[in-house]
Amino acid sequence: MLAEIFGLDGVVVLVVVVAVLFGGTQIPKLARSLGSARSEFKKGLAEVQDSSSETTAGSSAHVGGEA
Repeated sequence: MLAEIFGLDGVVVLVVVVAVLFGGTQIPKLARSLGSARSEFKKGLAEVQDSSSETTAGSSAHVGGEA
């Protein structure tokens, strides 16, 4: 059922609903906000992955040093 919603017809309906709700002038602002939110999310995700890999590398070296 979800595949039917997110098919081509569902995307067209979604675009029409967004256009009606927000109007033509607000859509570029909405798209800009979504783009900046996406880039901030990716940046935060990369920071978490970097810190977790540093923690994993540091803890394995620490455990090996104690043995």
